[in-house]
Amino acid sequence: MLLQYHGDINRTGRDPMAERLYYTDSFLQIFPAQVTDIREVSRTDGVSIWQLALDRSAFYPTSGGQPFDRGVLKAVSRNGAVLEVPIEEVEEGEDGEVWHLTRKPLTSGTKVEGAIEWSRRLDHMQQHSGQHLLSAVFHRELQAETVSFHLGESISTIDLAVDALAIHSIERVERVANELIAEDRSVTVMTVSHEEAEGLLAAGRLRKLPPREGSIRVIEIADYDLNACGGTHVRSLGQIGSLLIRGVEKVSRGFRVEFACGLRAVAAARRDFTLLGSTAGSLSVGSADVPEAIARLQRDAKAVAKDRTRVTEELAGYHAARLAVEEMIEKNLRLVQRTFTDRDPDYVRLLASKLAASVPRTVAVLASDPGGEAIRLVLARSKDVDFHCGNFLREALAQHGVRGGGSPDMAQGDVPRLALPLVMAKMAEDLRNSLSR
Repeated sequence: MLLQYHGDINRTGRDPMAERLYYTDSFLQIFPAQVTDIREVSRTDGVSIWQLALDRSAFYPTSGGQPFDRGVLKAVSRNGAVLEVPIEEVEEGEDGEVWHLTRKPLTSGTKVEGAIEWSRRLDHMQQHSGQHLLSAVFHRELQAETVSFHLGESISTIDLAVDALAIHSIERVERVANELIAEDRSVTVMTVSHEEAEGLLAAGRLRKLPPREGSIRVIEIADYDLNACGGTHVRSLGQIGSLLIRGVEKVSRGFRVEFACGLRAVAAARRDFTLLGSTAGSLSVGSADVPEAIARLQRDAKAVAKDRTRVTEELAGYHAARLAVEEMIEKNLRLVQRTFTDRDPDYVRLLASKLAASVPRTVAVLASDPGGEAIRLVLARSKDVDFHCGNFLREALAQHGVRGGGSPDMAQGDVPRLALPLVMAKMAEDLRNSLSR
């Protein structure tokens, strides 16, 4: 909620629609302006956050998938001291005003010099103009329409309304886009009337018409694309530098394409190259041999996993035979109860299965205790013992507020550490009473 400040800094009755300088010159970095309004957004522990309005601004507010600009406002006091006011965020209000968020307030009427954080603005221009180009190429080459755009801090994406997207088609789109960048086609900003925009749309020149009245700002890539947009853009495609498609994934509306342009694409390529070099060094191979080296490791890992499974099966068989010898049948039942602190739950489950399958009239109640708060309990029976393991364990654990269950032959559940001795003792008593006949 916005909190109106009614102290020494007062609202003025001016026209809220400030002049947006980035509309006509996206490359403008420094500009003079005057504070026309200020409001307090929040106050925490006596520290206030303010929003300033200016009569003219080159700061771009978050809009249309493009993030806000950052920068600084400089004001000179009567004694000549310079006050720097960092602008941390910029947004558009419901009334169309551009609000500049800061932690240092300025009074209405203060004259300032605004300075845009140029590296951030240039990055946004490269990504946004690259998005226009990429969407246009997808439309021309594959008839794939862009339904959304997101320009993030590290990645940018477009969502395409298309049922399929082949690798060779993606490569072709990327190649065409970079060929157009190499041609350095001009990027022109124009403002046309709504009637003119409707005519361009009807003629097939304008791809989309925003749902608004009045004049329409359009961005034209020479002899290739015309699209309505209020964002900041380069003056020619060459200033995008390059366009790199980083990934493609299936989403509900079609496919999401991740891309990077300009200096961001260079940084991404550098990271990939460094990662590839590091991986190659770890594998003691050249960069070109990394795929085969990884494939070899995967084959070796599968072979090792297969051998490990075989050895574990054999070990569990020997272990089960030893346990069967250690516990004799008493009153028509061989009841084997053990708690293992050095065996994982998967092995204990396998051991219980092997034990129940190897000797008759056998019930195994085995626990795996890795040291946590909960202990995995496994119950298994041989085929000639007539009871349902799942139902029995479920009833036994329900008395302690925990859940368990399984099939007639085997069941499992997690038991609180403190309750384990009591649970196992009660299960042994009930099993002997019901089965030793």
